[in-house]
Amino acid sequence: MTLTTIDYEVKDLALAEQGKKNIEWAFKDMPVLTKIKARFQEEQPFKGLRLSASVHVTKETAALCIAMKAGGADAVLAASNPLSTQDDVAAALVKYYGIPVYAIAGEDSATYQRHIKKVLEHKPHLIIDDGCDLVATIHKEYPELIPNIIGSTEETTTGIIRLEAMVKEGSLKFPALGVNSSLTKHLYDNRYGTGQSAMDGLIRATNILISGKTFVVCGYGWCGKGAAMRARGMGANVIVTEVDPLKALEAVMDGFRVMPIAKASLEGDIFLTVTGDKNVVSVDNMLTMKSGAFVANAGHFDVEVDVNGLRKHVVSERNIRPTLDEWTLDNGNVIYVLAQGRLVNLVSAEGHPASVMDMSFANQALGIEFILKNHGKLENKLYTLPQSVDETIARIKLESMGIEIDTLTEEQELYLNSWKSGT
Repeated sequence: MTLTTIDYEVKDLALAEQGKKNIEWAFKDMPVLTKIKARFQEEQPFKGLRLSASVHVTKETAALCIAMKAGGADAVLAASNPLSTQDDVAAALVKYYGIPVYAIAGEDSATYQRHIKKVLEHKPHLIIDDGCDLVATIHKEYPELIPNIIGSTEETTTGIIRLEAMVKEGSLKFPALGVNSSLTKHLYDNRYGTGQSAMDGLIRATNILISGKTFVVCGYGWCGKGAAMRARGMGANVIVTEVDPLKALEAVMDGFRVMPIAKASLEGDIFLTVTGDKNVVSVDNMLTMKSGAFVANAGHFDVEVDVNGLRKHVVSERNIRPTLDEWTLDNGNVIYVLAQGRLVNLVSAEGHPASVMDMSFANQALGIEFILKNHGKLENKLYTLPQSVDETIARIKLESMGIEIDTLTEEQELYLNSWKSGT
């Protein structure tokens, strides 16, 4: 395959050399995916199958696409966010790995939607999704593709929420696997990945001191737990807002202050949303914030902070730093908006470290294999990878870290599987 025989839309192929270096750097810290890739290369499980992916175009995503191609997949890739693309990586995938990519950092919404449709023109048998945009677009605009689709995998909480809604109303027309539901994904990626990368993006965007600030985390799921933990570790006074009483109680017992967002908006210096819902920080909330407050989002879509609604109250704005905008409001206050309300960890930084995405993308790769192996056996529902697959991923990761663990003795196995033994 040469560049003259594949279609693509990237910013500049001249960036490919640096992109290749970054991909190689990512692979160095992705031992689980590397081991899976080696097996795929030998077994060729996806030979003759077309794969369309819509995922953040980063060096780690590139490693996933390369692994899938090594397994025989005819893969194409579009971005799952208009601002998160690493242009050098996109160029490298095209030039050095022969994978068609449709992604340019900063592309407008029309271009983003066109790129989504470009990868669907590939007429996929298999789908890797991040936010459910491919699956949703197929069901709304390309129903003729459905009969050939074996199934899809979904990376994010946001995407799983959309898939659950589709299942509930009976509109999902092929099996889907929620990668985010795997323990080695959400316990690892969401907590440790988002916790670090969101803070990384916030600091890169602003270069402010976190210590001593009042830091409001909206949502106490696994991403929120990670963000709150990191903020406290850097010396912030952390407030958590929640709608779930169980999660709110957990946050209290973890030592955080918990209150409604209407009260937190009066106290906070920095606000970070990690919920998967919309208007979590509303216009009314932002109008009551102290002048100089920072608002950022680490949820998938740019609807968690109602920045579009706030624009009605903006009398002037200016770009202070590459992903930091200063908005002067009609009440005289100033609000600092990070990454235009989009994913701060990917727009203002580089997303999760490769060692984190190693776990997530091992789940993606094995998830696609699971769907394929069970073709014809799965209903049009949302599935989770078996626990045995989760444990395999964890064991490979531990081995790569040089960590050994115990195994149960026969006596212990018997005790755990018997109801007759007691005190």
